[in-house]
Amino acid sequence: MECVNETVVREFVFLGFSALAELQLLLFAVFLFLYLFTLSTNAVIVSTIVLDRALHMPMYFFLSVLSCSETCYTFVIVPKMLVDLLARRKSISFLGCAIQMFAFLFLGCSHSFLLAAMGYDRHVAICHPLRYTVLMGHRVCVGLVAAASVCGFTVAQIITSLVFHLPFCSSNQLHHFFCDISPILQLASHHPHSTQITIFLLCALVLVIPLLLILVSYVHIISAILQFPSTLGRYKAFSTCASHLIVVIVHYGCASFIYLRPKSNYSSSQDALISVSYTILTPLFNPVIYSLRNKEFRSALHRVIGRTVTLRQC
Repeated sequence: MECVNETVVREFVFLGFSALAELQLLLFAVFLFLYLFTLSTNAVIVSTIVLDRALHMPMYFFLSVLSCSETCYTFVIVPKMLVDLLARRKSISFLGCAIQMFAFLFLGCSHSFLLAAMGYDRHVAICHPLRYTVLMGHRVCVGLVAAASVCGFTVAQIITSLVFHLPFCSSNQLHHFFCDISPILQLASHHPHSTQITIFLLCALVLVIPLLLILVSYVHIISAILQFPSTLGRYKAFSTCASHLIVVIVHYGCASFIYLRPKSNYSSSQDALISVSYTILTPLFNPVIYSLRNKEFRSALHRVIGRTVTLRQC
């Protein structure tokens, strides 16, 4: 359906924080602090894993990829949001919006499949400890990350193409602070039912398939842990999985609420609030949860800091 006697939308205007005009300087300061803290925390995590040979294991390889992914994830959205908080006109070009949506979906979808790969890693480590180094070799780990990236790229490309091939002829006011699927679809002059169904099914597959794989992994993990003879062994095994489970619950909980709820329940204010949690807070807490709960990582961090101090003194 083409736009007839109407202006074709060339840019979008963000209205996500328009109701909080008096608090925008405060929001800028808070979000800037959280963003810088996220960048520094993830940089420390990746540097520690790279510099300490004791952490050159599959679990920490996936953690380093997760930290890099979270950093890129925030970079796609937060810098633009910070600029908009200080700007009078909070706009983004049509092409810029499409690029932002693609990058956001690519990283988000890849993240879902990466969590499934991390669940498989825990499954192999607990259920097949003697074959762990063989089953989770470097090629396998790289292959799992590459597969997650390919799946994320494919889904993001299809959804972005479907959304931005729709006609946008009337309003360009986006009641959000970045280019997410639901707010953009609300502005489309016409969107076929088949397009909505396709997008919903793709979002469902990205969430359901990895989640099912994670659930299957944990059924086997729990079964194996219950057979451990010692209580201490069970506790250690459960503790290694607790961080992953927390991240899974937060990720799939937020994503399911945003992308799988009925269209009749859509609320721009709810979307914006939940989006703040998974675009700013979740990328901050995910790697921190993994690292601070892990004694092995804390020990490695102390060793790296000690070597760095020693080198500077020499």
